[in-house]
Amino acid sequence: MNTAATATAPVVRTQVALTVATAIFFMWGFLTSLNDVLIPHLKALFDLNYTRTMLIQFTFFGAYFVMSLPAGRVVAKVGYKHGIVIGLLVAGFGALLFLPAAQVRSYDLFLGALFVLASGITLLQVSANPYVSLLGAPQTAASRLNLAQALNSLGHTVGPWIGGMLILSATVLGAEQLAALAPEQKEAYLQAKSQAVQLPYLGLALALFALALLVWLFRLPPLTEATEQADTRRHGFGEVLGLRHVRWGVLAIFLYVGAEVAIGSFLINYLAEPHIGGMAEATAAGYLSLYWGGAMVGRFIGSALLVRFDARRMLALYAAAAATLLLVTVSSSGWLAVWSVLAIGLFNSIMFPTIFTLGIEQLGPMTEKASSLLVMAIVGGAIVPLLQGVLADSAGVQLSFLLPVLCYGYIVWYGWSGSKLPAQLAGRDA
Repeated sequence: MNTAATATAPVVRTQVALTVATAIFFMWGFLTSLNDVLIPHLKALFDLNYTRTMLIQFTFFGAYFVMSLPAGRVVAKVGYKHGIVIGLLVAGFGALLFLPAAQVRSYDLFLGALFVLASGITLLQVSANPYVSLLGAPQTAASRLNLAQALNSLGHTVGPWIGGMLILSATVLGAEQLAALAPEQKEAYLQAKSQAVQLPYLGLALALFALALLVWLFRLPPLTEATEQADTRRHGFGEVLGLRHVRWGVLAIFLYVGAEVAIGSFLINYLAEPHIGGMAEATAAGYLSLYWGGAMVGRFIGSALLVRFDARRMLALYAAAAATLLLVTVSSSGWLAVWSVLAIGLFNSIMFPTIFTLGIEQLGPMTEKASSLLVMAIVGGAIVPLLQGVLADSAGVQLSFLLPVLCYGYIVWYGWSGSKLPAQLAGRDA
């Protein structure tokens, strides 16, 4: 009896750890997807063009680039569990900063709050992605991370729906209507729109702090064997980037996140176009949930498929399907254009977790450094939407979707060839 109980204990701890980790994945998916609701909201509030509006994503995802290496050093010193706790606390503080930003109605303060929030999520990404990948057999790492990322997609799905109701539900006045208001009426209208974000972000801050306490109280497996604490030799970032599956994986993450975020960022405005969907913003926010919901469904399906089929081939196939759907989106109108762009979420599903697990494959104590580099590459979510914003201002929103097509084209190559292990790692036991 005692022997059986002893053998069962590690399995139970692993299951508990996975359950806690999935809650964290849900939370940062919810937070990230709210940016897509903030974009049309702040665009109208501050009367911004597309390029300046995309500073929201530039600031949020730029934090990944700035904070990933410091986050990796934090994980190296305190381990994965405490790295997750610190990340949740920092993200909670960033959510609280939305309250003063809304009160004084400052776009710059909103961007600052987003940077702090994203810094916390960066630490979560550096800690939680490799933690889930390592929490079990290496051959099922891609399936396991896809399952956790499915909960991330659930957060992405629920986020726009709830955010749309709480933030975008009020009547939006056009420029002429706004100009017709008396000064005190205009001020009251703008202040009410600004403060619409306060309640949602206060609730998120409290939830993040509660989750940090929960993680701190649980006795999660430390997995120190995959950190520098378990190795006597120091590994530099140059050494890690010298491995082809890491180097090309960093670029794959950059382009994938850039494409995914760019599509989500423009969806509400795109669906509102008269020749596409002609929808009100609040209605379009509901359709945005379908985009992220497709990723959620695809990850549950992908988690099962990746146990049976080769992860590299599936990645290439899914990226090719996403690129094809985008070409349909660019060349059509009406409901065909609407459903083709929404369907891309289904094929986005397995890409991030699969690229991530392929990028840290067989790295042992170098895992946390590779994780930092891969998370740093999420800065693609800052660069690609900004470039698409420039294209949208010059050529229109619909044609600007040609940019993500190129991103998916690279991911096809990475899945087919670029992710193969270098010779010095290919012979290791799984």
